[in-house]
Amino acid sequence: MAGYRFQDAYLLKLSLDALQIIDTIARRGSFAGAAKELFRVPSTISYTVSKLEDDLGVRLFDRFGPKVTLTPAGQALLKEGRYLLRAAGDLESRVRRVASGWETDFAIGMDSVLGAGGLQPDIEAFYEVADHTRLRIVRESLGGTWDALLDRRVDLLVGAAGDGPSGGGYTAEPIGTSSFVFAVAPHHPLAALDHALDKADLLPYRAITVSDSARVLGARTVGILFGQATLAVPDMRTKYEFQVQGLGFGFLPEAWARPAIARGQLIEKQVVEPKPDETFYLAWRSAEDGAALTWWIDRMRTSSPFARMAVDPCAAA
Repeated sequence: MAGYRFQDAYLLKLSLDALQIIDTIARRGSFAGAAKELFRVPSTISYTVSKLEDDLGVRLFDRFGPKVTLTPAGQALLKEGRYLLRAAGDLESRVRRVASGWETDFAIGMDSVLGAGGLQPDIEAFYEVADHTRLRIVRESLGGTWDALLDRRVDLLVGAAGDGPSGGGYTAEPIGTSSFVFAVAPHHPLAALDHALDKADLLPYRAITVSDSARVLGARTVGILFGQATLAVPDMRTKYEFQVQGLGFGFLPEAWARPAIARGQLIEKQVVEPKPDETFYLAWRSAEDGAALTWWIDRMRTSSPFARMAVDPCAAA
């Protein structure tokens, strides 16, 4: 057969559901983690994988107790399979849009620095014109926002931090800028120093960092010294809470830090190397024109949501 590849023998035996299960296991690192994300019982996940391995006559995962890793055959299968998953999702979206012009599902992604509560008036206005579209809000960190857009896990970014990745395929417009403040709890040892902090001052203590949630794009590491002790957390809200508790130091968005400083929960410290301001973007994949996407782009351009989203987390709670 012309153009027949080794991988095609695998793909002929696969369903999209099986591909999704394999992809989820690979990302979560265990059958139990995949079951939790997919809202299925672990025995179903295990049975699907075992049957697929029997049908294909290859081992897809190496088992190390509860943890699993892809074998070379599994890696080859998943590489091809992810193209099929994206293509199937694309086709499903296009078919649904042809019927009504409105997307059945619409996902908005944002960085964990921003509060989704700031979109309340926009969400209410959207439901007045499109209550049949299921809306999802997705929180990511650092490069994970761009990753989610390019990997088609979200349809629009409202507040993606920093410039997007090279290669294009998307349109981006700046919607706001955030300044950052270096802050520690009043009882942290760095609070007692009366000079601008340099690398030598910071190295003996623990930095609190936000883990990049990117799955496909390379993860970003921001402001970590070589040999620095770190406590990695999943989002900016957790970082903020841990710094207030004195578990470590780091930069916080000014809109979050100033109220905490005024309440006496944090102390601002000058540093020799301050963090530059961060620009946040509205972004979407090029050449897409669903009615929900068009509505949200127009709304975000006119309603200026950034100031509402960049709020003190205690005020937003």
